[in-house]
Amino acid sequence: MMTSFRPNRGWRMAALCLACFCAGGSPAQTNLPAFKAIAFYTGKDETPHISFVKEANRWFPRMAAEHGFAYESTDNWENLRPEFLAKFQVVIFLDTRPDAPAQREAFRKYMESGGGWMGFHFAAFALTPSQFPQNWDWYHNEFLGSGSYAGNTWRPTAALLRIEDVRHPVTRGLPETFKASPNEWYKWTSDLRTNRNIKILAAIDPASFPLGTGPKQHEIWHTGYYPMVWTNQKYRMIYFNMGHNDLDFEKKTNQELSFTFDNAVQNKLILNALEWLGSGMKAQGPARK
Repeated sequence: MMTSFRPNRGWRMAALCLACFCAGGSPAQTNLPAFKAIAFYTGKDETPHISFVKEANRWFPRMAAEHGFAYESTDNWENLRPEFLAKFQVVIFLDTRPDAPAQREAFRKYMESGGGWMGFHFAAFALTPSQFPQNWDWYHNEFLGSGSYAGNTWRPTAALLRIEDVRHPVTRGLPETFKASPNEWYKWTSDLRTNRNIKILAAIDPASFPLGTGPKQHEIWHTGYYPMVWTNQKYRMIYFNMGHNDLDFEKKTNQELSFTFDNAVQNKLILNALEWLGSGMKAQGPARK
């Protein structure tokens, strides 16, 4: 299934014809989208992730209408091939990653050729053994830099995030700290601070501790450094750990208790990132040689 949104398509075509007629057939200013984004999703594993995917596929089209970009989404990962990706400036992974070797290779070449990527939450998950083993070294170790999943908080709770680089285009106009939407926060096997290619943009502020409510004690964080938003300076990419909505598990109703995009400051961070990726600008700073 594939859905799409492009701003004012019928009006744009009519305006283009009129402008070309008035200018004697010469190119004229049109209402073309600033860039095109395609979101891939699975939407089948874990109800909080499914809730997020559905929310994202409501929110992004609204933002496309307001900010003048085009947004499409698909759950057909077979579309992850060179000729299809060439139509888009930004690829978004809403919940998972590709597993087929040809799809993985197409994505790698897309990124190495200057494509833009935004990933959320479970898109970085890898755990061996599990349904999503760490069997893609380039993606988890080179591209994301995070390695494998090493644990999470529970239950989903809001956290105070601290901006780590106030000069980056993605963090422009944001406060030094902000309260993020409730989320299941992940930690990783690799220390991103030791990777020169990685620029951490936001991390858990110590004022958030203790973070999580349990009941398992290892799912309540009391100390430590936990990056939640980062970019790899060798690529046009950004990863957000957000993407797990809170549901009513206690009463087994699965009623949605929180929404990721119900947060103005966090939304600005995501929109800044999307527009930065769509602009074609790479992150600044030295990369490992």
